[in-house]
Amino acid sequence: MEAFYRTHSYLVEHTHAPIRRGLMDEIDWNDRMIGIKGTRGVGKTTFLLQYAKEKFGTDRSCLYINMNNFYFSQYSLVDFAGEFVKRGGKVLLIDQVFKYQQWSKDLRECYDRYPELKIVFTGSSVMRLKEENEELSGIVKVYYLRGLSFREFLNLQSGMNFRPYTLDEILKNHETIAADILKQVNPLNYLQDYLHHGFFPFFLEKRNFSENLLKTMNMMIEVDILLIKQIELKYLSKIKKLLYLLATDGPVAPNVSQLATEIQTSRATVMNYIKYLEDARLINMVYPKGESFPKKPSKVVMHNSNLMYAVYPVKVNEQDVLDTFFMNTLYKDHKLYKGDKGTSFQVDEGLHFRICAEGCKFKNNPNVYYAMHKLEQGYGNQIPLWLFGFLY
Repeated sequence: MEAFYRTHSYLVEHTHAPIRRGLMDEIDWNDRMIGIKGTRGVGKTTFLLQYAKEKFGTDRSCLYINMNNFYFSQYSLVDFAGEFVKRGGKVLLIDQVFKYQQWSKDLRECYDRYPELKIVFTGSSVMRLKEENEELSGIVKVYYLRGLSFREFLNLQSGMNFRPYTLDEILKNHETIAADILKQVNPLNYLQDYLHHGFFPFFLEKRNFSENLLKTMNMMIEVDILLIKQIELKYLSKIKKLLYLLATDGPVAPNVSQLATEIQTSRATVMNYIKYLEDARLINMVYPKGESFPKKPSKVVMHNSNLMYAVYPVKVNEQDVLDTFFMNTLYKDHKLYKGDKGTSFQVDEGLHFRICAEGCKFKNNPNVYYAMHKLEQGYGNQIPLWLFGFLY
């Protein structure tokens, strides 16, 4: 047990979170069981350690453990938690919970056996915590940690402390909001860097970002999809090839028959694989309003623009990048659907948006909002695209 405390102390002491994530204040930390899902590489481990550092310091009533530890291949999580509680433990932070074979059953047992213990665990975005694990239904509160927003990236790079805005605030007051921000910094000087590498916090590490991102994407498929969905290793190459084909085709309706021929599998399996890639937050599917999986989507978009530059940098199309940025930033709190003719997306209940690259020509429709790239300050229904990066 002492070895775990020593590791915890070392990690907490050496944790340097360059930015305080907004989720820290959204979570109700009084809940007894909290699950934090998120894509690989968005900073879940740092988030747990930041919470420990901020709320507990060196207090031994909080302990961080990682299910990668070989100890848990021999000893049960329930017994470990019991020993921790005996020593005065109150908050157990469990990283990569899915690496432990019977994690949902043991978490339930811990919840029932140790009413004084709070558990916060992290898991992959592929996990369906409540739907596939009845033991946790009704007792776990699930949150989602996303990659950095453009606002967070801008704050980090410029030393500013801009707050997020709701979509309603942006649509109604974008001229005032943009003017206030532009007095302090020009966001357009930072936007291209964000589109290329700003979503994943590990861009700060002194390693080649693209190589690191490719490694992370491979881990998403090899560990998150294969391990959690219990898919045999021999199908790995098919899923990777499918992701590559979807990425290089751009945001179009997938030709499922052709994809099935290319990766030598059935149409139904292709659709399942596409769903797994969406669960892993590698892609997003866009449907007409009222339709959803297992129907064929009207287009497949990469989950964030950083992935586009990593998969096939020579073919990155600016309009596709801007559409992906817009979808990714609204994805947190809004529903996006296929847009009507002359628009890019319908958002929620009847908000219509067209994403415009620099120099794009259009006949202004008062019922459409135009998200304009390279525009510093907007007017009326023409809004700077960068401002949508302030939604979280």
